[in-house]
Amino acid sequence: MIEIEFSGKFLREFKKLPDDLQEESHLKIGIFQKGKNTQELKIHKLNHPKRVLWSFSVTYKHRIVYEKVSSTNVKFVTIGDHDIYKNL
Repeated sequence: MIEIEFSGKFLREFKKLPDDLQEESHLKIGIFQKGKNTQELKIHKLNHPKRVLWSFSVTYKHRIVYEKVSSTNVKFVTIGDHDIYKNL
């Protein structure tokens, strides 16, 4: 099982989400935490100049961005719509 750390930015952005999107996020995080790279999550590497970042889908519009700390540990960086990619 994958261990997850949460950045302060992730927690602040998560709290701003509507309740239904928070619930959907919890469901997708549970799938991700089990280590299953399902088609549903659409996990992909981001093209970032300074850090190695990854992303997966919560909904069609919303993503969670994370970085791998180790093979069994990740840190969630932020959550939001596609505009989050502009502020990484």
